[in-house]
Amino acid sequence: MSALICGSMAYDTIMVFPDKFQNHILPDKVHMLNVSFFVPELRREFGGCAGNIAYNLHLLGETALPMATVGKDFGAYADWMVKTGVSQNYLKTLDGEFTGQAYITSDQDDNQITAFHPGAMGQSELNKVPTDAGISIGIVSPDGKAGMIEHAEQFLAADIPFIFDPGQGMPMFDGDELKAFIKQATWVTVNDYEAAMLEEKTGLSPEEIAVQVAALIITKGSEGSLIYAAGKCIEIPPAKATALVDPTGCGDAYRGGLLYGLMNGLDWEVTGRIAGLMGAIKISHAGTQNHVVTLADVKVQYSEQFGGSF
Repeated sequence: MSALICGSMAYDTIMVFPDKFQNHILPDKVHMLNVSFFVPELRREFGGCAGNIAYNLHLLGETALPMATVGKDFGAYADWMVKTGVSQNYLKTLDGEFTGQAYITSDQDDNQITAFHPGAMGQSELNKVPTDAGISIGIVSPDGKAGMIEHAEQFLAADIPFIFDPGQGMPMFDGDELKAFIKQATWVTVNDYEAAMLEEKTGLSPEEIAVQVAALIITKGSEGSLIYAAGKCIEIPPAKATALVDPTGCGDAYRGGLLYGLMNGLDWEVTGRIAGLMGAIKISHAGTQNHVVTLADVKVQYSEQFGGSF
């Protein structure tokens, strides 16, 4: 079995401002903002939703196939993927574009100022969902708008079950477009903020969305997650993290665990706990792909935190 993971591949340039933004921004002058922040701490990470989800699913021992458009500067990321063993078979390089780039500046209050350049991601529709590669499951995660729409249609046409994961791409779509995704998808997953936005845009409550799909999964950070399935709401308790270092990419780690559970036919109570545990493991490390864990490790931690096994 293999999972096709449609979404972005991006470089995350993360800078830390050792002060608070509020001490350097005059509230009555925001209409003429001109500020500069000294950032002595900087790191560059490999990210993007497709890359992160694939990395986590690969850690769990499953075949993860990220599908994305990348740019002429993808070499360092490609080398990283060779090192980690994640497939590059469905990556398309656009020589005239840069790979997606996120420039994130954080302050001491964990506020963030982010600039994102989509680059090659904006032409993600150039990739097509393969129908002859033995794909058993898919996910449509944040990507170029046309690509997200077309990949959902292609999964449906190929009779491949898929997760709709709008994430930070949700503002690109109006209510009717989101309703179309829900109708096409097998599962929908959002965080609690995105769930509120989805309800506002579509006019559909979580219960009304859930009856249209096999399950609606809503993550709630440190409060665990909710899974609406088979006419009931399953409360998944939070997994405990060894340290709270960096929340970036925790949602993608959760989705990697979610795909693992679906690919292995596990029930929702177990699947939700595995997914939450992957998020807790990730948050203990800086960056989105710097945690290293095996399936055996996850099984041990699962038993320690929740009892039982999978």
